[in-house]
Amino acid sequence: MDISGLKYVIFDWDNTLAESRSTLVLVVNQVLKEYNLPDWEQVKCLRDPNLSFRDNFPRIFGEDKALQAYERYAALYPQVVSSHIKTFPYVQEVLNYFKSRGIPILIMSNKDRRLLELELPMLFDKALFSRIVCGHEAPRDKPAPDQIYYTLQGLLTPEEITPQSVWMVGDSPMDSTAAKLANAKAIRIGCPIWGDDENQDKKIEYFDDFASFYKSLKADNT
Repeated sequence: MDISGLKYVIFDWDNTLAESRSTLVLVVNQVLKEYNLPDWEQVKCLRDPNLSFRDNFPRIFGEDKALQAYERYAALYPQVVSSHIKTFPYVQEVLNYFKSRGIPILIMSNKDRRLLELELPMLFDKALFSRIVCGHEAPRDKPAPDQIYYTLQGLLTPEEITPQSVWMVGDSPMDSTAAKLANAKAIRIGCPIWGDDENQDKKIEYFDDFASFYKSLKADNT
């Protein structure tokens, strides 16, 4: 975990920096109930693991109702998020570590910007982050590499992205796939929010939690 050549570190948001699944499930269950559909545990099997939560709405609610259902979700979400959202132990220490060493921290998420920017100040000082990219802003979202190229636009060319210069820290195969396709270092922390996973991959650095990630950073960069 040598940071001597590291130019940018990119973090996923949901289930990486923010524990937002509790809010998501609470709100989507309310919307499902309004549409007379089964709860999330029963309908989540319909989702495509290569699509974002928002982009799975047509698969769950139907093409004709997806937009309306998502807008209802987006309207309900702010009403409950402050009571449920939290971060994970040692996330702040990791962010402070990179900041203290002058390594710019970026957020790259498939999440709706309206919701991410609502949550962000509940957990962190926005000044920690040099750039924030959200869903539907790049030509293609994760797991395509486009979102990494878009996040680094004006900072590094695609040819300048290497596992030494750019790290992508996330919880899911979507994050690590995007990183590998863009030639960034893929770092996985914890378990994926939806339970999707690939086999252990030697090109991915796996950590159980942010405490072990922090310990490794400090041990390898004295």
